[in-house]
Amino acid sequence: MDIRCIDCFQASFARLLEKYSLSDEQKMEFWHYFDETTPACSRFSAPEMQVILQKKLKTISGIEDFYLREKCDSNNLALSIADYWKEAVKSTKNPFAMAVRLAIAGNIMDYGAANTFNLRKTIEKVMHAKLGIDCSNALADRVQSARKILYLGDNAGEIVFDKLLIATMQHPDLTFVTRGGSTLNDVTLKDAHEVRMQDVAQVISSGLDAPTTLLSQSSQSFRDHFQAADLIISKGQGNLEGLIDLKDPRIYFLLMAKCRVMAERLGVEVNDFVIYNAATNHVKSSC
Repeated sequence: MDIRCIDCFQASFARLLEKYSLSDEQKMEFWHYFDETTPACSRFSAPEMQVILQKKLKTISGIEDFYLREKCDSNNLALSIADYWKEAVKSTKNPFAMAVRLAIAGNIMDYGAANTFNLRKTIEKVMHAKLGIDCSNALADRVQSARKILYLGDNAGEIVFDKLLIATMQHPDLTFVTRGGSTLNDVTLKDAHEVRMQDVAQVISSGLDAPTTLLSQSSQSFRDHFQAADLIISKGQGNLEGLIDLKDPRIYFLLMAKCRVMAERLGVEVNDFVIYNAATNHVKSSC
């Protein structure tokens, strides 16, 4: 993990401590643990460190899901505009291209990166933006040829646009993956069922309550699905951090680059929209 990530953790956990009005003693206990733990951050990825810190805060506070309300609100916000965009996708000349961009726009719904976002403004921006990395044509070809697709979800709310993309692909063998437990505002099985993801895909859990995908710590059932897929669509920066070093040619990452650390890793600017194939070195270009 890059040492710059510590500042982001500090800011996000400070917001949580204030949100739940924890006592001074609870705050002191958490920040003492934070100061003891983060010097060892180089041994862990950012999502792994998130899990370590959130587990401690759950123990101190007795709160299991810090973003329960935000996840519900995010799903409702996305659902409130879903019908409009569903019709827009149907009527456009290239439904897949529009649906992919909407799925990337949904990645803005991330309370780990910030405590506010403007979904409508982000959708408007992504519809006209030049992507920082654009492997959309290659992805469209792979969707057509794939026998089994695995789709790795990221955030609540965002999943409404994932569902629209999945419905647009109309693939007969596609599995959507949630987190194995509450972590940030990431999607769980409960959140996926709230938007009826099961109507367009088989829905499973990774078995891991981390804001990323780590094969070594995921369930055997998930690993079996991962190995069997010949196309893997990975949403969000957390999944990118967990999987990018695999350089697996089956993986296509769809995300908004939200921090300088990962933007530099990809060779793009912060806030760029990205469709990146893990097996290539294409940056700021088309695949």
